[in-house]
Amino acid sequence: MIISILGTRGIPACHGGFETFAEHLSLFLSNRGHKVTVYCQNPVKGPIHEDEWNGIRRVMVYGAASPVGTIRFDLASAIHACKEPGIVLTLGYNTAVFSILYRLLGKTSLMNMDGLEWRREKWTRMQRLWLRFNERAGAALSNHLIADHPEIGEYLSRFAPEGKISVIPYESEPVSSADSALLSPFGVSPGNYVLVVARPEPENSVLEIVEAFSRRRRGFKMVVLGRYYPEVRDYHRRVMEAAGPEVQFAGAIYDVDVVHALRFFTRAYIHGHRVGGTNPSLVESLAAGNPIFAHDNQFTRWVAGSEQQFFSGAQDLAAILDRVLNDEAELARMAAASRKRHRNYFAPENVLPVYEDLLERFEEQEVHVTSATAPGYD
Repeated sequence: MIISILGTRGIPACHGGFETFAEHLSLFLSNRGHKVTVYCQNPVKGPIHEDEWNGIRRVMVYGAASPVGTIRFDLASAIHACKEPGIVLTLGYNTAVFSILYRLLGKTSLMNMDGLEWRREKWTRMQRLWLRFNERAGAALSNHLIADHPEIGEYLSRFAPEGKISVIPYESEPVSSADSALLSPFGVSPGNYVLVVARPEPENSVLEIVEAFSRRRRGFKMVVLGRYYPEVRDYHRRVMEAAGPEVQFAGAIYDVDVVHALRFFTRAYIHGHRVGGTNPSLVESLAAGNPIFAHDNQFTRWVAGSEQQFFSGAQDLAAILDRVLNDEAELARMAAASRKRHRNYFAPENVLPVYEDLLERFEEQEVHVTSATAPGYD
């Protein structure tokens, strides 16, 4: 196959879940003999150019680090992809209206519809309208939709035929070991801290998590990964002010080995995401065998499974932490359940071949609009 992957900031991953998934999927497909192109957002102004990363063709397209810059990047990427052979896989529907280009040219495109992005509290009313418009545009214009969670699949079926929807979750490699020396910059040791990985947004419940943990001394640290700019946004400032002395804001970390070590050695993982489908960070915590304290909603309950602890607010979480955080037997039971859940639902061998099969099915239907060989391929 020849596949173009659009919609992310690019690979190697250095931003979020979609980038990590794009990296994993493109490497898998490339290793299986397919020709993969990933469109990457280049913050340096200049013409479109290409390079190669681990056997994957990267098309570098300028896009300023702003909402308007990202829209321009997505449009330029879509126009470029229209001239390429093969099929298109777009991750996310934020600018799905550009999929009309594929329709007009008879080009096959699939779209991973992500979560309910328009529900995020950080967006203005106009931004939410834009996202909802693009959600419907993606559903109408794409040849096939991919939902990363059964609830997202059910939601999409309200305005798209069920036969047009496939439910495929995210995946992650199991984490069976890590280097404890990588913990030293954070001043923690195995088992004496809990971990939070989340952007500081209201829908991720970061404020409630920090408030709950900080209600009393716990004898453990809480390490929070994610970008924080308290001088810029009121929500960030409130999170920082709510933090007790045992809370440590470590910033955004994209070193895979460091993040794996923090996950592997943590006493528990706290997950507050309220909007979306299968969250990659939660899947990675299952892969590391973390006991999980998660916000109680239909998305996290399906991913984490019924063996974990669920909270609905700061007071609820504080009570759960009081009860469970020092219960070694309960934590061990939760950890074993996490590994089993990951093995059964989110192991790479259970997910990536399903993507390959789906792409192959639609690749057979692709109408090639040019007989030219894709640039960069022999």
